[in-house]
Amino acid sequence: MPFHWFLPTAGDSRDIVSGGQARLTADTSRPPELGYLALVARAAERAGFEAVLTPTGTFCEDAWLTTAALIGETSRLKFLVAFRPGLLSPTLAAQMAATYQRISGGRLALNVVTGGEADEQRRFGDHLPHDQRYQRTAEFLQVVRGAWSGTPYTYRGEFFDVESATVRAAPDPVPPIFFGGSSAAALPVAAHHADTYLTWGEPPAAVAAKLDAVRTLAKEAGRQLTYGIRLHVIARDTADEAWRVARGLLDRVPAAEIEAARARFARTESEGQRRMAELSAGDSLEVSPNLWAGFGVVRPGAGTALVGSHAEVAARIAEYRAIGIDHFILSGQPHLEEALNVGENVLPLLTSGES
Repeated sequence: MPFHWFLPTAGDSRDIVSGGQARLTADTSRPPELGYLALVARAAERAGFEAVLTPTGTFCEDAWLTTAALIGETSRLKFLVAFRPGLLSPTLAAQMAATYQRISGGRLALNVVTGGEADEQRRFGDHLPHDQRYQRTAEFLQVVRGAWSGTPYTYRGEFFDVESATVRAAPDPVPPIFFGGSSAAALPVAAHHADTYLTWGEPPAAVAAKLDAVRTLAKEAGRQLTYGIRLHVIARDTADEAWRVARGLLDRVPAAEIEAARARFARTESEGQRRMAELSAGDSLEVSPNLWAGFGVVRPGAGTALVGSHAEVAARIAEYRAIGIDHFILSGQPHLEEALNVGENVLPLLTSGES
């Protein structure tokens, strides 16, 4: 079971609302300075995580540049670099990835993020509608893989027209491609072009249904994927202590922030975001045993956390593993201390079989 951590390139704190993740401007007690991010990366490496997911977005530091600067701060940690395929040339992306693999010694993985909300996309000059962005992603990944193939690759599609795309030397190993999306437009792209399909943390039955849908499409395409899930974690020695921490996170969020977030989520064009908002709108935020939707009350993106004792959290991870999840991308507030906490107290239970 590969376990991965999260690099807080929008800033870090002990609160849910931090570093621009939920609003345009927000106080953050730990700005995303390179020295701090290096501490988080080294902690994740020491705690036994395989990689760190580095996000993309207006209010994050650039994932490519930040993680490249951290290569020398770590020895084996891999970097799962998120980027948006519509904002750069696929041949350039293939070249960047190949160079990154050489200078890092093979420590790159790619997280292809088709797009955020329309207003976020427009900041970068991207005005394509939702479904067309996924069609463009499919073409983009065809060109990237073609450029890595060792044979000059020519492609003419609706969105890209390239002649003899190639790189100086193919990346070795070829970076695995992680891809997420819950809409009907997203699933076929995953099935045909991704190596690992990612989902946010929904209840196990909902995750299982989504994985079955992707598996069916992948089988029709003659492919086999691995699967990953993105979850926050609040694990403590006792369940009572963990739930006190969870409740404290929401108690510190101003009511105006919650109302503003609900209004934004109501306008979302993202199916994944809609599903996260739906989980956080019910009478109980514990939407499945130990699965808490409190992050999604105010924060966009991954909105659920595993909450409980170390043993309970390990047991829930094992349940997701049983339905087919291979990769677990975890995080906690603040990311420095929680990397060590999860690595020292939860991961050993999973490797020892106690879960």
